[in-house]
Amino acid sequence: MPRLKVQPRPLVIGLLVLLAIGLLAWYFSARRPEPPAATVRPALTVTTALPQRTNLPLALPANGNIMAWQEASIGAEAAGLRLTQVHANVGDRVRKGQLLATLSADTLQADVAQARAALAEAQAGAAEAAANAERARTLQGTGALSASQINQYLTGEQTARARVDAVRAQLEAQQSRLRHTSVHAPDSGIISARLATVGAVVGAGTELFRLIRQGRLEWRAEVTSSELGRITTGTTAQVTAASGARLAGRVRMIGPTVDPLTRSALVYVDLTPLPGMAATARAGMFARGEFDLGASPALTVPQPAAVVRDGFSYVYAVGADNRVRQLKVQTGRIVGDRLEILQGLAADQRVVATGAGFLNDGDLVRVVEPPAALPAAGAAAAAR
Repeated sequence: MPRLKVQPRPLVIGLLVLLAIGLLAWYFSARRPEPPAATVRPALTVTTALPQRTNLPLALPANGNIMAWQEASIGAEAAGLRLTQVHANVGDRVRKGQLLATLSADTLQADVAQARAALAEAQAGAAEAAANAERARTLQGTGALSASQINQYLTGEQTARARVDAVRAQLEAQQSRLRHTSVHAPDSGIISARLATVGAVVGAGTELFRLIRQGRLEWRAEVTSSELGRITTGTTAQVTAASGARLAGRVRMIGPTVDPLTRSALVYVDLTPLPGMAATARAGMFARGEFDLGASPALTVPQPAAVVRDGFSYVYAVGADNRVRQLKVQTGRIVGDRLEILQGLAADQRVVATGAGFLNDGDLVRVVEPPAALPAAGAAAAAR
């Protein structure tokens, strides 16, 4: 029998060709070198710092008003007299005993003259009564005068003496009223109010001036009852008035009661202007201050190291691979350029000191050393 020849099918041949092409492509791609991985560039160049343990001052902030230490009310003691002169005005610094105002003295001078005349008359009558009583005593044993007559002369002497005393007291009262026509400062200090008006007829007890005694001011700070136990008599304070004046203070007294509505008490602080500060604090002015309560150890970082985002504070710790890790922290006191960290940071974790506000969690950074401070001579040369 003759042999049959089998012809390859076109489809099978095409598949074999495609398979061969795929094998060749894989072979050449496997031999081609892989491109180098893309280099990761640092997000920012930063400086770092380690947290430091330092002693930070403890302070208790408070608000209050500056008031006069004591105010004296200066009024008229003589009634119904006209005010003729006013010698002091608001803001004047006066001395103890200084003349402040003068009242009309014409009527009182006449009353004093009349009382002097009455005293002279009474003294003359007393002298005559004394002479009669002396003669009666010498004749007492002779029978020339009866016992009733002698008693009458002796009683007349005592009556005349009593009248002299009464008229003398009236004279002293008129002289005292005359002295009250001059109004004097009861103490040294500053005139804070003047109600005296020339020409006005004043009554007894009418207030003419108000005086800040010795010019002393005090800060009446409001402190809550929960914080009151941290303050004692003699505690120092630093006070800043609304005018910008800075004053040194010392607690003189702590109020004996607590307001039941605000739950706060008044702390009375004596004030002294700091050297170099103008005395621009005035009574009635609002002031804020801080009581010095000593110092305590604290873990601190530079202020720029902390970043506030969404109402929370964060710092960025730098790892060994120069990648940063965002840490949520709780902050405390601020003193100078240092910020206290209360919670969330270990003492050995190095943090980003500059540029933290431009970083995100996981960023790669390049760490450089902070520039060293120039010596004084080198800085002067650089300035030239």
